[in-house]
Amino acid sequence: MPNRSRRKELVSDYKQTRREAGVYRVVNGQTGKALLGSSLNLDSVRSKMEFARQTGSSGVLGYQLKRDIERFGIENFELEILDVLETSPEMSDAQVRADLTALEQLWREKYAADALY
Repeated sequence: MPNRSRRKELVSDYKQTRREAGVYRVVNGQTGKALLGSSLNLDSVRSKMEFARQTGSSGVLGYQLKRDIERFGIENFELEILDVLETSPEMSDAQVRADLTALEQLWREKYAADALY
């Protein structure tokens, strides 16, 4: 029985742990265009990029990039973390999403529309 209670404790801790949320961009090194996005879990975005590199997959990073990844190769794309959102345990996912949306919009204003996918 101690294993079950320990497992429940670990699952509970995992669910309560806040992931690193923030704004990122995936930059095409050949054209300079970038996909700008935000995520509640930046580690997930990093994992997707790593998976795309290992498998040569063109669709894992978003349909907007698919054609250019097939044309230029995944090795010509880089992930940049632009901003990490400061969160607190009291914040709900909805609050974090709202803050991420505002933060992403601030970053979008820094780039010309034709420089983004």
